Amino acid sequence: MDKEFTTVSIPTSLYKKIEEAIKGTEVGSVSSYIVKVLRESLAKDQPSQDVFSQEDEEKVKERLKALGYID
Repeated sequence: MDKEFTTVSIPTSLYKKIEEAIKGTEVGSVSSYIVKVLRESLAKDQPSQDVFSQEDEEKVKERLKALGYID
């Protein structure tokens, strides 16, 4: 995780809305919430990288079927 930070300006009205929205949640601050939302948004835009090839995935599924874990 980055240890360096920069300042980004948002409208005060938006800040207050976020502040209200995160009350009573596990999110500790408006900054934490904004970082979380931006990371999620950017992750959606990134092409997914499959860990397994389609062939590998089929082999795993067949093995799980043979072991009785899936039908």
